[in-house]
Amino acid sequence: MTPEQQSAAAATICEAAPIVPVLVVKDAAKAEGLAKALVKGGLPALEVTLRTDAALDVIREMAAVPGGMVGAGTLLNAGDVERAKAAGATFGVSPGSTADVIDACIANELPLLPGAVTATEVMALLDRGYTIQKFFPAEAAGGAPVLKGFSSPLPQVRFCPTGGVSLANAGSYLSLPNVICAGGSWVAPSDAVDAEDWDVITKLASDAAALPR
Repeated sequence: MTPEQQSAAAATICEAAPIVPVLVVKDAAKAEGLAKALVKGGLPALEVTLRTDAALDVIREMAAVPGGMVGAGTLLNAGDVERAKAAGATFGVSPGSTADVIDACIANELPLLPGAVTATEVMALLDRGYTIQKFFPAEAAGGAPVLKGFSSPLPQVRFCPTGGVSLANAGSYLSLPNVICAGGSWVAPSDAVDAEDWDVITKLASDAAALPR
């Protein structure tokens, strides 16, 4: 799978809904219910971050939920890529971009949404063939105005901003021509997940899915 093919696959995933839930799940027993609630609300692309001991088991559980597309976030090295793919991840997301992660995703045929935050990083990924990129950490790095600034010199690249994105500010990103979707954790608050209050999460997902872009 070439970087160009990876970006084409990433575009299809990102176009499925305006928001990709960024999930930090500590208990795999919650995975199925959480995935079903998010998919029911209209958010089929799910990023499970590899930040907990349960993450790979969560990916395995969510991969079996009909209508969902489960990816692995926080890919930091080739081992992360291989374990995520083996667990059933259908795409990967990295906070930054290293040759190790990129090459592993190519070798494992795992579509990658690689992270970039500066014009130099964006250009380096574009040189490799990646036209769909993650902008992280979005708010801390200057937010929507920075992406708007990228749009003129780098119109070939579309972004998924993640990091500090909320229901309140998502519209400022989604209105930009070079933003394909945004990543956010607010659609799966930890208290609702812990309580298995799937109706609340479905409502949050539905509100997010209705955001214009």
